[in-house]
Amino acid sequence: MLPQVIIIGRPNVGKSTLFNRLIGKKLALVDDQPGVTRDRRFGEAHLLGLDFTIVDTAGWEDEDPDTLPGRMRAQTEISVEGATAALFVFDGRAGVTPLDEEVARWLREKDLPVVLVANKAEGRAAQDGIMEAYSLGLGDPIPFSAEHGEGLVDLFEALRPLIDGADVEEPAGPELDEHGDVIASGPLKLAIVGRPNAGKSTLINRLLGEDRLLTGPEAGITRDSIAIDWQWTDPKSGETRDIRLIDTAGMRKKARVTEKLEKMAVADARHAVDFAEVVVLLLDATLGLEHQDLKIADLVLQEGRALMIAINKWDVAEDPSGLFNGIREALGDGLSQVKGVPLFSVSAKTGKGLDTMLGAAFDLRETWSKRVPTAGLNRWFDDALAANPPPAPGGKRIKLRYITQIKTRPPSFVIFGSRLELLPASYERYLVNGLRRELGFSSVPIRLTLRSSKSPYAKKD
Repeated sequence: MLPQVIIIGRPNVGKSTLFNRLIGKKLALVDDQPGVTRDRRFGEAHLLGLDFTIVDTAGWEDEDPDTLPGRMRAQTEISVEGATAALFVFDGRAGVTPLDEEVARWLREKDLPVVLVANKAEGRAAQDGIMEAYSLGLGDPIPFSAEHGEGLVDLFEALRPLIDGADVEEPAGPELDEHGDVIASGPLKLAIVGRPNAGKSTLINRLLGEDRLLTGPEAGITRDSIAIDWQWTDPKSGETRDIRLIDTAGMRKKARVTEKLEKMAVADARHAVDFAEVVVLLLDATLGLEHQDLKIADLVLQEGRALMIAINKWDVAEDPSGLFNGIREALGDGLSQVKGVPLFSVSAKTGKGLDTMLGAAFDLRETWSKRVPTAGLNRWFDDALAANPPPAPGGKRIKLRYITQIKTRPPSFVIFGSRLELLPASYERYLVNGLRRELGFSSVPIRLTLRSSKSPYAKKD
């Protein structure tokens, strides 16, 4: 594994901006208001040829442990376990504050190398603050600007002796088959989405067996989409399988999202859907299925991801049987583009149904990644045309010649023929339903494209 470097500091000193600078992209949410980051976020950093894992943490605050800021601080304290070094970031323009001194005292008690970073040190405005930082007893401060990338060489020189020579594991690329399709192997990229307070972070903590993500009664705690690599042991087979769990911010109705930060968090959640292979839409059993849930499900399917739905808080559900059947019926009506989306009842509190859900997620990825041999695909196609020939609107015959699968993830097909612009949408649905029913694509999104052959006798302009 790559060496791990933790970013620590009080709120609004530029930790997430530094994180984004080191990984080379805007992955962590950044805003002027303090306290944006709440959960630990991991990324692969590349600093002038030095590779390591960088960890963004919540701002250090002096609050009661039971409050949200207090719980955020506890997450930061846990982050030093197993770390190779820490970057202690302070605001060079503001100078050393009492909270900076508290962080420094805590770090001095740890058996962990610390690099002191004076951020926002553009120009001469930070000179006094940099001089004050010597009083922290953590060595020479490095003048730095995360916003503009100034000071990278000095940061490299400070980190190199701490992490150079550590074991580096090169990340393996995806395994491809002879068609260039990604084989359904490697870590399952599983995103958990849903409305605020559905229990997404609690569910992931239950799977991990630790309080890895911040949770609580407050709605909308999660802001950044957090990816966590984890190994799950299938209780049926005893096989250990790799999963990348992705927690996301709750998605409310668009009209209710007014704050800039929440808009950024929802956009980040949408990006996490793009990254995932299988997406679990988590419902709250005490609230049932709402229109916003159907909108989230439709978003997942429009992006071509494999979708499954889990009803959480099953341990406190009233009339469980009626609730389950009612939601299944409503999904059949509301998600007409994909029939038979897997539906599970789970409890993040007790762990009920979680292993069943994870096993089904691997099966769903297999279906989403499946390719049908061309010969078998066209045998099905010929049988489908013989059983229900395409119509001839206005006496003009529509000719469907053959079908081919052009890609997987999601399964995508092209039908070649003539006069396909006249083919009714109902006949397209007939073919898509046949693909689902006869070829085993029952619960994943399918892309079907019609391509007319050009006539060699057509007039040229």
